Amino acid sequence: MSHTSGASSSSSSCAACKFTRRKCTAECVFAPYFPADQPLKFANVHRIFGASNVTKILQDLPESSRADAVTSLAFEAEARMKDPVYGCSGAISLTQTRILELQAEIQELVDQVHHLEEKKPMRLT
Repeated sequence: MSHTSGASSSSSSCAACKFTRRKCTAECVFAPYFPADQPLKFANVHRIFGASNVTKILQDLPESSRADAVTSLAFEAEARMKDPVYGCSGAISLTQTRILELQAEIQELVDQVHHLEEKKPMRLT
């Protein structure tokens, strides 16, 4: 069965149509973005946003922006599955905190290197 937007022809339904037990047609808005071999991706997106909302989002976007939207929805859905309260915001906050910790550690190491370089000429004389 042929799908638009470059999805390959196959006799298999997309992950979204399999999940919702619908017939996958050539006009399926999900097919290019939720291939049959990625069922968890759609399951998470469906669980968090609902198939109807995702359909509306995708149909309201220009086709050139849909892949990025699906990537964002899938990332947020996975983050919400791990952290239902903060989702992506929690992951971003933790990452920012870790970056600040690593920057401080790098600065500490740079300071130690400078200190050792200052001492080095004194040892040679």
